[in-house]
Amino acid sequence: MLRRLTPLLPTAALLGLTATAHAALKPGDAAPLFTTDAAVGGKQMPLVLADALKKGPVVLYFFPKSFTSGCTLEAHLFAEATDKFAALGTTVVGVSHDDIATQLKFSKEECRDKFAVAADPQSAIIKSYDAKMAVMPYSDRISYVITPDDKILYTYSSLDPADHVKNTMKAVEDWRTTHKQ
Repeated sequence: MLRRLTPLLPTAALLGLTATAHAALKPGDAAPLFTTDAAVGGKQMPLVLADALKKGPVVLYFFPKSFTSGCTLEAHLFAEATDKFAALGTTVVGVSHDDIATQLKFSKEECRDKFAVAADPQSAIIKSYDAKMAVMPYSDRISYVITPDDKILYTYSSLDPADHVKNTMKAVEDWRTTHKQ
């Protein structure tokens, strides 16, 4: 019986059916700063988290794999909400284990030219945010809201992509009411 299940493990992991890591970064923790390659609208660019934070809060969301159904849905939801996040002075950034060539295409087709999607093929960023799946090299589905002082404001972890935008938006709105600029 185990022999029959073993070939299914990689597929199960992609579908989120394996045990996943739980976000270790909690509100108040320092957010690991990073610089990496990213894509917006099919164009490659450097992404420097410290620079994005100078403009305001950042929603940093991790997703398992570009062009899978849940990750595509989540990218669409964040793309639809990007203008509202921008009105709140907030930058949206997606991160996955995919390489930059994949992110160039994903940023255009699924992120709809609305926000940066970072490549992390070595999983360095994923690991620094404790967002790695327990079994596979992919990231778990975790969203963080990071404030301009490099602190984690909010963490949300769920394999279901449906509530990541709603929950991070509420965290940003709540923060904005107490941090009028």
